[in-house]
Amino acid sequence: MSAAAQGTSKAAHGDVAPKKKKGPGALATAYLVIYNVVMTAGWLVIAVGLVRAYLARGSYHGLYYSIEKPLNLVLILISGIVPSSVVLTGFQVMSRVFLTWAVTHSVREVQSEDSVLLFVTAWTVTEIIRYSFYTFSLLNHLPYLIKWARYTFFIVLYPMGVSGELLTIYAALPYVQKTGLYSVTLPNKYNFSFDYYTFLILVMISYIPLFPQLYFHMMRQRKKVLGHADDYSKVE
Repeated sequence: MSAAAQGTSKAAHGDVAPKKKKGPGALATAYLVIYNVVMTAGWLVIAVGLVRAYLARGSYHGLYYSIEKPLNLVLILISGIVPSSVVLTGFQVMSRVFLTWAVTHSVREVQSEDSVLLFVTAWTVTEIIRYSFYTFSLLNHLPYLIKWARYTFFIVLYPMGVSGELLTIYAALPYVQKTGLYSVTLPNKYNFSFDYYTFLILVMISYIPLFPQLYFHMMRQRKKVLGHADDYSKVE
């Protein structure tokens, strides 16, 4: 093939526009918008419940009781489809369902711990921002303030939430060990044993490799999403 022909061939290939990534269809978009609006509203109900309970009691102790039902309802819906990392979302969903039902709900003694309020507050603020971000993104009208909050507040909220989760599990350990909650001892007809106390310790240890992955994933996303805007503001 001549050089001219090769040049023509390369030019032809270069003229072919890359295929655009297709977004969700109209029906899928409608579902996602409704889902994210409902989730935003659900977490707002929890936030309002916390504030009202605090104003009524004049103390932040025991506020978990006032939002336990709406929190359980929101966690039932939390596994819906969202445009986010599978690993990140999976870790968050599992940890929140586990902390709420397998620890806080099951070990009533820890419900008045400050650590419970710590992770519930972190979850609430994080999710109001996150689902608002998804909603406006799907509608193609994303305010910069929400985008900035989505990729900035996590810097404080994620460590705050994880600290609350770990402290709550730690507070539950003596009660679990004393009562044998969810543990299965030998002998039994299935020849199977399970120590829930040890399992909780292993869950706490699992945060060591998992949380940094989640946190630094968000840091990379922040640099990717907000980096250009920050560079532009510096030039200005």
